[in-house]
Amino acid sequence: MANTTTEVAEAAGEIAGQAADAAGQATQSAGMPQLDFSTFPNQIFWLVVALVLIYLVLSRIALPRIAGIVADRQGTITNDIAAAEELRAKAVEAEKAYNKALVDAREEANKIVAEARVDIGKDLDKATAKADAEIAAKSAESVKRIDEIRLGAARNVEEVAREAAAAIVSAMGVKLDAKTVDSAVTALLKE
Repeated sequence: MANTTTEVAEAAGEIAGQAADAAGQATQSAGMPQLDFSTFPNQIFWLVVALVLIYLVLSRIALPRIAGIVADRQGTITNDIAAAEELRAKAVEAEKAYNKALVDAREEANKIVAEARVDIGKDLDKATAKADAEIAAKSAESVKRIDEIRLGAARNVEEVAREAAAAIVSAMGVKLDAKTVDSAVTALLKE
């Protein structure tokens, strides 16, 4: 009987051990904890908390800063475009002034020549040689004045073009020395 009791006890111990092993394996074979339906409410709660925190950080801090930077950049671009338009308008005005000065100088030269011809017509017989000399002198003076006006206007246009080019290049954020800008403007004006 003692053997039977011992055998029964051993068999009961073996069965209990097998049951414990089976329970351990069942717990381990349940899979990933994220897929355990018993933890879903807790996971959903923390997901909502994390999303709310991310939303608050983005809407209160990050997005207003980004919007401010974009607005500042747009304002800078708008101001630079307006400055470029203003400089272009000044260049157009300088060109118009140059053309007007050229036309006025030609009209004045023609007027001087016409007056000289009228004077010469009256004294044609007496002072033909003298009148021709005066006309040549006045024509030379007029041409010289026209050339001076032309050179002055060309210098003004060239100066305005250099200033406009330098302003536009610097507005674009490129840093060039004055020599490079001058050579580029000179090359373009020679074409």
